[in-house]
Amino acid sequence: MAVILVVDDEEPIQELLRFNLEKEGYHVRLASDGLEALAFIEKELPDLVLLDLMLPGIDGLEVCRRLRMQAKFQDLPVIMLTAKGEEIDKVLGLELGADDYITKPFSPRELLARIKARLRRIKSEPEGTEEIRRGDLRLNLSRFQVFVRDEKIELTHKEFELLRALLMHPGRVYSRDELLEQIWGYDFMGDTRTVDVHIRHLRQKIEKDPSNPDMIDTLRGVGYRFRG
Repeated sequence: MAVILVVDDEEPIQELLRFNLEKEGYHVRLASDGLEALAFIEKELPDLVLLDLMLPGIDGLEVCRRLRMQAKFQDLPVIMLTAKGEEIDKVLGLELGADDYITKPFSPRELLARIKARLRRIKSEPEGTEEIRRGDLRLNLSRFQVFVRDEKIELTHKEFELLRALLMHPGRVYSRDELLEQIWGYDFMGDTRTVDVHIRHLRQKIEKDPSNPDMIDTLRGVGYRFRG
């Protein structure tokens, strides 16, 4: 059964999550701060991380950022737990590579559904070693690497998945809802502005002139496409 790392500095939350997760058959590991979590992940890679935003030492955003900087952790599912309701915290978490978020207080049933959906999604993704080449762009799918004009570009996990989706079918127009479901999953609770934010960041990294992009087009009121 899957190993889930719970990162939270509140013991009652730890025990609540441990009880509900173990009842479902998951193996649970606990960490009380960001550095402890990073050390555990280096030693024993879990199948999924439940990561609290507000932690002593380094916060959940910094933990997520450090994980996504390393290729070996790019595909590690991270669900962020936050007591805050401000949109900026959720957007920051998603930009830094979190796969989903859930706001405290949360329903254990909803959390379990999100975890199951995320783990199913990972298992269903096919393995591949091929590259995708489109003009000046080259994506190595097995190594999670992106090159623009032979220069390596660092993308977040979601940016990479978004770019891959667009490159797979150049010229095809994807609506924001399609991209949201395909990249973030049907169970994602955010809205389509998340796609716009990631497209903007993606353009800043791959376009010669992000304000006048020649790779990723916006079709106003429709969605996005990669020029074929």
